[in-house]
Amino acid sequence: MRRYSIVTPVYDPPADVLHEMIESVTRQTNPNWELVLVDDRSPSPHVTPILQAAAARDSRIVVIERAVNGGIVAASNDGLAVATGDFIALLDHDDTLAPAALEMVDLYADRHPEMDYAYSDEDLINPAGRFVAPFYKPDWSPERLRSQNYCTHLSVFSASLLDRIGGFREGFDGSQDYDIILRATEQAREIVHIPYVLYHWRQIATSVAAGDPGVKPYAYEAGRRAVQEHCDRVGIDADVGLGPHPGNYSVRRPVVGDPTISIVISTRGEAGTVWGVERTYVVDAVMSIVSSTSRDIEFVIVTDDATPRAAIDAVRRAAGTHPVVTVDVASVLSEGERLDRGAIEASGDHLLFMHDDIEVMTPEFIDPLLALSQDPAIGAVGCKQVLSDGRMQHGGYVHSGHPYPIMHGRAAYEVGMGGMLAVQREVMSLADSCLMIGRDTFFDVGGFARELSTTADVDLCLKLRREHLARIWTPAVEIRHFEHTIADEPGTAVERDRLHLRWGHQLRDDPYFNPNLQPDRGDLVERGLR
Repeated sequence: MRRYSIVTPVYDPPADVLHEMIESVTRQTNPNWELVLVDDRSPSPHVTPILQAAAARDSRIVVIERAVNGGIVAASNDGLAVATGDFIALLDHDDTLAPAALEMVDLYADRHPEMDYAYSDEDLINPAGRFVAPFYKPDWSPERLRSQNYCTHLSVFSASLLDRIGGFREGFDGSQDYDIILRATEQAREIVHIPYVLYHWRQIATSVAAGDPGVKPYAYEAGRRAVQEHCDRVGIDADVGLGPHPGNYSVRRPVVGDPTISIVISTRGEAGTVWGVERTYVVDAVMSIVSSTSRDIEFVIVTDDATPRAAIDAVRRAAGTHPVVTVDVASVLSEGERLDRGAIEASGDHLLFMHDDIEVMTPEFIDPLLALSQDPAIGAVGCKQVLSDGRMQHGGYVHSGHPYPIMHGRAAYEVGMGGMLAVQREVMSLADSCLMIGRDTFFDVGGFARELSTTADVDLCLKLRREHLARIWTPAVEIRHFEHTIADEPGTAVERDRLHLRWGHQLRDDPYFNPNLQPDRGDLVERGLR
């Protein structure tokens, strides 16, 4: 049976909290553990007696008393130095483990013999002692990890991996766990997500779990440096900055060279009223795009017999000095085939598919999409899409039985579960209302399925997944989507049946979904809730 070492640096926690932490370990259903408690010279008189009494009661508890206070990195490394387990689990002095935590880790280690790093779901212990705010995490999501330490608790490492990477590093106090997770996952043979709440993170005034950005501000800067050094190590050219929310980071890649971009829009030139003003959707969309970029772009406008000539002429005027290529197709074609015809006529190195009823809200919006699209490991890039009334339209698709737009209908200012709408992350698929892809990549995977309209974007992204190319959603770009009908679309049931015939289980097995969440929904609520 594997042996687990739980390493806990201790510095002056309240007595009741310290007791609860220790008891959560002694109550583990897997008995093959040791608890290494490193007292970092706590000033309060209650700490040492509690630790010593615990060690006296249970020989599996080891207490180290540091002569001087050295900080959490020094104390954690002292714990690693004496740990004897095959795996090392990290537990803070004010948090607790679920009773079956180690048993579940051991079960997953049996299933994954090359497991070098595992992380579980978690929740919070509020000041009243209740378990609240469960965080149901995705499977391994490296782009998301660069934007936030979503793995955090419970983290379990193979001892051999920690030996290879050298333990914790000085200078990262407050984000030492983020730094070690980044370095560990760079070298781990296998990374495993355990979709059970195994860790309870306590909300107290001195913990970042309380949500106060004034607590440990140095931790956020340390986290930024950890991500920056990670990017440098793995060869991602990026400038890492603090994100809009505490604990989030922006990873800004530069655009390399001077690639060309074709913006492909399918339209019938329809008009409608938006906020009391009549507009021709495609004309306003083109004006919005032109005013939101300084790059040279080409417009490829796909039309049919129903598209008024006056609308096409207005598009050319709105495009200004940017070239406009019109592609006239039969009105009976599906949206997938219309977009394919436009892509064939496009000359850009990268294709940006956009609906004709959008409005760009982000200045210089092309660069964040383009910088990601240039990464050869990334197949397609999408962005945050908001409805005209301020609700979310799209945060990428989640596949939970069918494709559902993530957080559709929720307030656009919400950050979502685990802050998912504030971070760059992998998704199963993206919406073609704003989707960028390399031209060569698009044709290499076969473009859009010509028999599909409403689900052609999902099909394209699944073809990218088949080629092991990531689909990245970014909050760095935001568009407003007015959602009028741009094509005669087949019924939803027909489209879904076609998609299921093509992809089957990939519409149910989404690594970025979590089995603790309610299936057949995109708002990611816990099972059993409505």
